[in-house]
Amino acid sequence: MRPVPLAVGRSVPRRDAAAKVTGAALYTDDLVVPGAWHGVTVRSAEPRARLIAIERDPAFDWSQVVFLTAADIPGENVVALLTDDQPVLVADEIRHVSEPVALIAAPDIETARAARDATRLRTEPLPPVLDPLASERTIARYEIVRGDVDTALAAADLVIEGTYRVGHQEQLYIEPQAMIAVPRPEGGVTIHGSLQCPYYVHTALGRALGLDPARIVVIQEETGGGFGGKEEFPSGLAIHASMLALRIGRPVRMVYDRHEDIVATTKRHPAVVTHRTGVMRDGRLVAQDIDVVMDAGAYTTLSPVVLSRGALHAGGPYLCADVRIRARAMATNMPPNGAFRGFGAPQTEFAAEMQVNRIAEALGISPAALRRRWAYRAGDATPTGQVLKSSVAAVEVLDRAVEASGFEQARAARSDHRGVATFAGHEGAVAPDGVAVVGGGPRFARGIGLALGWHGAGFTGSGEAYLASIAGVDLTAAGSIRVLTDSTEIGQGSRTVLAQLAADALGVPVDDVEVAPIDTSVVPNSGPTVASRTTMIVGALVMRAAERLRAEVEARTGRPFADSYAADVRAHGPARVDERFAGFPGIEWDAERYRGDAYPCFSWASAVAEVDVDLDTGEVAVRSVVQAVDAGRIVNPVLAAGQVEGGTLQAVGYATIEEMKVADGRFLNDRLATYVIPTALDAPRIDALFVEAPFLDVPHGAKGLGELPMDIPAAAVVTAIHDATGAWIHDLPATPERVLAAILAAEEAGA
Repeated sequence: MRPVPLAVGRSVPRRDAAAKVTGAALYTDDLVVPGAWHGVTVRSAEPRARLIAIERDPAFDWSQVVFLTAADIPGENVVALLTDDQPVLVADEIRHVSEPVALIAAPDIETARAARDATRLRTEPLPPVLDPLASERTIARYEIVRGDVDTALAAADLVIEGTYRVGHQEQLYIEPQAMIAVPRPEGGVTIHGSLQCPYYVHTALGRALGLDPARIVVIQEETGGGFGGKEEFPSGLAIHASMLALRIGRPVRMVYDRHEDIVATTKRHPAVVTHRTGVMRDGRLVAQDIDVVMDAGAYTTLSPVVLSRGALHAGGPYLCADVRIRARAMATNMPPNGAFRGFGAPQTEFAAEMQVNRIAEALGISPAALRRRWAYRAGDATPTGQVLKSSVAAVEVLDRAVEASGFEQARAARSDHRGVATFAGHEGAVAPDGVAVVGGGPRFARGIGLALGWHGAGFTGSGEAYLASIAGVDLTAAGSIRVLTDSTEIGQGSRTVLAQLAADALGVPVDDVEVAPIDTSVVPNSGPTVASRTTMIVGALVMRAAERLRAEVEARTGRPFADSYAADVRAHGPARVDERFAGFPGIEWDAERYRGDAYPCFSWASAVAEVDVDLDTGEVAVRSVVQAVDAGRIVNPVLAAGQVEGGTLQAVGYATIEEMKVADGRFLNDRLATYVIPTALDAPRIDALFVEAPFLDVPHGAKGLGELPMDIPAAAVVTAIHDATGAWIHDLPATPERVLAAILAAEEAGA
């Protein structure tokens, strides 16, 4: 047989590309389910209140609809996750605006909405808590301490202090939240939906519906993106649709419009991060004292683990002997916050990188040189005491980004022109965007900024061992090869990558490998599609299962798997091998003391951003971002570059324009017309560069990638604004109003 070329390392075509590009892919709202009714949600309008009664307008014909409240929940009134504090429907106290209070289903959507409009909530307002700094209810708290921070700060030549604030960010996936619940003939329910974590939904349905798990099936349909927003939230929506479907005995569709999706779903956690950093005049880093406060919102959701990751990354990828990190997530009467790409690290790494750039300026040292001196190397220990034994590429990604962007040369060329209009708007001049200026125009200044980051791959500490994820590979009776996992395709290319890994382990062409649809009655629980774990953890399980299957077939046939598996199925019938995750060697983690090996390995990234700032209006145009990343072995270069480009653009939006305005516990800009994200016209040139430092404890050498590109570009962009204007901005996003105010303040201070 002709040797089969290896699939890993090649940009084999995406499996879902053709269907999505041609429009053949069917998303949840595209599915036609005969006889389905439509469900809607009655929501609260106050941030906190006692629910006195649910009143229905007697003029409406209520016989047309089904109306359910908390009293109709067949099981427990809880959306099961980390903590049992979030109800399926409000029973007594409303804790945030847009909280679900009742459910309505009707044969058509117009009648369902009319019934919702005919419903009124009679309430007694209660005083809300809307500021996490004023909250007295702690959702989670962590403290990481090494050395004697107070003594080290007292001995430092210079202590740089800074407080940094970041706000909500909306995931804004292409397809809004959507579920279809179908009653099963033998009892129970099948859910078809847009989701990231099918077994989260499966578990939550069992608790709320009081059903045997065997009577629940969760099927992921084509999903138009997640970014964390479809991690935990779909569980509640699936319960709502199932309650209605089981009550009326027919399928029920619940598909949010964009307005409801924005006002009701989780966001990135806002945070206030305060740093005190002690340094010596020669550039030595001697102390870090960091305080992190996150706004959890009204319920726990995933806040403890978001806060955990934020705290563990708060010091940045830098060696420091004396460190104190105190972090807490506080309950407020804002809508609950939850998972978002980066999962707490973008908030704290923004603050850490801003702090480094301010220190470099104060010491008169190149930001690149200072990072090169401080960055972790193999053998260094993190604040939790984890010794970084291998696959440590902080310096490598830094040098790659600095060289590729011409960072030092650009800084040197502009060292004497900060805040000066380098592009003057005069007749015939050409602005930075290439548009000729007619009759005078804006004054622009260009700047460049640098950041360095890290991201722990997989779940924290013993989380992966606790999950004990399972993945499998089987030979079907029809003679096909299937990968069996519940790792969902949400736009990142997991179907393609898992097929590549299985194909190489089996020694067959990648086109010979299928990836089974996500159906909990068929695929095992491989753990949630989160934490940049799919390729590293689940992919490794797939490869090991494939290797075992290959060995079994070759032992029976005495021939190479690729030549004999079809005959083996005919002779011996179908075969399946499952592999369960049993932990990485040498990982020790003390969850009580927050000491030990926080992650099996880290991925690394460095970003350099160039911006043009309109000195008259404060508008910022991000012109280019170079991001060099180490995610271990790159399985599919084109898909990996897409992850870096997408995450970078999302971070550019976080840095410059994505501002969620809040008043009285509600989101004010709750439409696509008013919540603005970068479009193709706003996208800078993005160069994705790869430094491969393989993680040797997995067969393919790959580490986490999906979240890493989101972590640090915001700091690079905001530092570039400073390089252009001389003004430091501590709050995200750097809107034109904030930029202009900072420029004016800097000018006044200089005067």
